[in-house]
Amino acid sequence: MRHVRGFSLMEVLAALALLTIVLLGVYSGISTATRIVRSGSTAIERMDEIRSAQTYLRGELAQALVIPFGQNDDGDPLVFAGDDRSFRFVAPMPGYLSRLGPQLHTVSLVDDGQAGLRLEVVLAMLPPDGGEPQPVGEPEVLLRGIRKGAFAYRGLDDQGKPGDWQEQWTDNRRTPSLVRVQLETEGNVAFPALVAPLRIDASASRNGFTLYRSTRKAVQR
Repeated sequence: MRHVRGFSLMEVLAALALLTIVLLGVYSGISTATRIVRSGSTAIERMDEIRSAQTYLRGELAQALVIPFGQNDDGDPLVFAGDDRSFRFVAPMPGYLSRLGPQLHTVSLVDDGQAGLRLEVVLAMLPPDGGEPQPVGEPEVLLRGIRKGAFAYRGLDDQGKPGDWQEQWTDNRRTPSLVRVQLETEGNVAFPALVAPLRIDASASRNGFTLYRSTRKAVQR
């Protein structure tokens, strides 16, 4: 009988070492692919969140109405109010929610803990008797993971020409022509600067002034 020679210990160890290297390479490739897929999914979800927030703001600001939601110390109506961290305006809700009538939108940058911010909106119903707007439900979060941000406003001057950007809108009897939202978000997905036009006749605020005054007088009587 012919003697059959087996593998030596060194050959077995060398084969195991080679197999280990191959398996490590395969595992590394799978792990890298998994991270890429997860990172891509996270980026897509983040882009969807940013796109949804911008679509909401742009759509609601485009439908802003010259309806007063309060008055200042002089008795003038408040049609639009805004500073670098918050702004308020009246607009109808989209879709079937519009059956509830125009609502007061309060868009704000709120501290979200750990030095972060979140963008949220609070909706409020406008009572027909001209009373204080009544909040509807809890605040809706539009976007989280914001490092810093600010709002700015631009209107027309007395000659009808675009004015400078302002961090606070002082003429509450009319609306600005443009609202700018600038946010610095966390992660690799940037928030493109949003400049949303208000497609309404700002001079129509005088109608809202008359409506508000007449409503207040009727209630007082």
